[in-house]
Amino acid sequence: MRLIFGVLALLVALGVVAQLARTQLAATRTERVVPAAGEGAASPGGGAVVSPRHQPQEVKRAVEGLMQQARPMPEDKP
Repeated sequence: MRLIFGVLALLVALGVVAQLARTQLAATRTERVVPAAGEGAASPGGGAVVSPRHQPQEVKRAVEGLMQQARPMPEDKP
């Protein structure tokens, strides 16, 4: 009898986890519509909207630009 309840409890837990996984996967499957470059749309952060396919290149360019900036020199403390 205990074996039956144990198996049923495991099946219920598996069902709950499967439902949570399904909702999480459904949230990531939403398609993002990227407007054409001529439309001038901007993201809420103020930057241009970039398609997910071009994001790695944009991040690489941003990091390279930051690496080229001169660092401020600390003041000497006597």
